[in-house]
Amino acid sequence: MKITGYELFLVEPRWLFLRVDTDEGISGWGEPIVEGKAHTTAKAVEEMFDYLTGQDPARIEEHWQMLAKGGFYRGGPVLSSALAGIDQALWDIAGKTHGVPVHQLLGGHVRDRVRIYGWLYGETPEELAESAAGQVAKGLTAVKMNPCAQLEPLATPAAIDAIVARVSAVREAIGPDRDLALDFHGRFSGAMSRRVLPYLEPLLPMFVEEPVLPEFTRDLGDVVRATSIPIATGERLFSRWDFREVLGAGIAVAQPDISHAGGISETRRIAAMAEAYDVLVAPHCPLGPIALAASLQLDFAVPNFLIQEQSLGIGYGDSSGLLGYLADASPFEVQDGYIHRLTAPGLGITVDEDKVRAAAERGHRWRNPVWRNADGSLASW
Repeated sequence: MKITGYELFLVEPRWLFLRVDTDEGISGWGEPIVEGKAHTTAKAVEEMFDYLTGQDPARIEEHWQMLAKGGFYRGGPVLSSALAGIDQALWDIAGKTHGVPVHQLLGGHVRDRVRIYGWLYGETPEELAESAAGQVAKGLTAVKMNPCAQLEPLATPAAIDAIVARVSAVREAIGPDRDLALDFHGRFSGAMSRRVLPYLEPLLPMFVEEPVLPEFTRDLGDVVRATSIPIATGERLFSRWDFREVLGAGIAVAQPDISHAGGISETRRIAAMAEAYDVLVAPHCPLGPIALAASLQLDFAVPNFLIQEQSLGIGYGDSSGLLGYLADASPFEVQDGYIHRLTAPGLGITVDEDKVRAAAERGHRWRNPVWRNADGSLASW
C-alpha cells in the first residue's frame, strides 16, 4: 500500500481536518490543528507530504521519527500538531486495513467505557450552578469550569472571594457524589495560585488545571507543595521531553492533547512515562470529532487514564456541529457519564465527507480573544 495524496478541510468553529488517501482505496482521518493558527498548521502539513507521498502508511513509527526528527528544527506547537494529525490518520488507516479499532493495535482495551466531563458556563454563581444542574441532567458525573475570567497578576480579596463563591455554588449544585475540576487556564500567576488554592481545598476539586503558564513549568513544584488539591497540566506541552520536567514536579494529572502532542504515537508514550511517576492521564480535547475519537482509542488502552474532555458546548464558537460532521453519531452516545468502547475499525467513526466539504467552503479564521488588565497591559486568556 502507498500513500497517494491528502486533502485538508478548514471547518467551523475552529478546526482543521485531514484525509490521507492510499492506492488501495483506504483513507484515514486526522485533526492537525493549532487553534487560532489553522492556516499555518495546514502549510506545515503540506510540507510534510513532500516526504509522505508514495510511502507505505503502515510504517507509522518510521514516519513519526522522520517527521519529528528529520529536520534541523524540531518540536513546537505547529510542527507537533501537523505531525499529530498525520499520525492519527495513519493509525486510522492501519485499523481499517486490519479490520480492528486502533485500541486493539495498541495492545487491546483495559476498560470497557470512558468517563467524560462537560464544561460549565456563566459568570455569576447562580448561572454556573444552573449550568452544572443542566450537565447533571444529561447524566454527566463530572464537570469543569473556569473559576474566573480576566485576572490581575495579584488580585484583590474581593476577586478571591468571587472565585470561591463561584466554585462553592457549583459544588453545592452537583453534590459530593460528582466531581468538579477547575481550569485556571494560565490566567493565574504562581503567587495567585498559591494564594487561592488553600481557599478551594474544602470544596475538594478533582484537579486544578494549568495553575501557571507553561513557560513557568519550573515553578509547578512550588504550587504542588502549596496545596492538597491535585494539580494537572499539559495541554501546551508537545512531547515526552516537555513532560519530563512536570512529571518530576509532582503533578497528579497529565493532560497531553492528541492533536498537539505528536498524535496517538507520542501521547501513548507520554502516558507510559506518566505511569512511572504515579500520574494519571486526562487528555485535553476541546476539538472536533476526529480528535475526540483518537483520544478515546487511546483512553481504552491506557492503564492510568482518568477522564476525557470533550467539546460539546465548550463555547469557542458553536461547537454543536461536532456530531454533525459524522455520518453516525452513535459511537459518541453518552450513558451515565460514560462513552462505551468503540468497536468499528480504525478510529471508530465515519466522517460525513459531504458535510465536511460544505463546511470547508465557508472555512474560518478563528482567533482567541485578547484580554487586557486594568492598566491596559496584556492579560492571559
